[in-house]
Amino acid sequence: MSTAEYTVGTLGACTIGGVLVKIGQSDWFGDLVTGLIEKIPGLLPF
Repeated sequence: MSTAEYTVGTLGACTIGGVLVKIGQSDWFGDLVTGLIEKIPGLLPF
């Protein structure tokens, strides 16, 4: 790979990482994760 390909790959990875961090810090995502975790015990057969 050439230096330009490394640059494009690095910028792409950083962009995706930044978007994921922003989504992870949002209130609706936190509520979604909390709701999913609270539903897990009801799905397990005992």
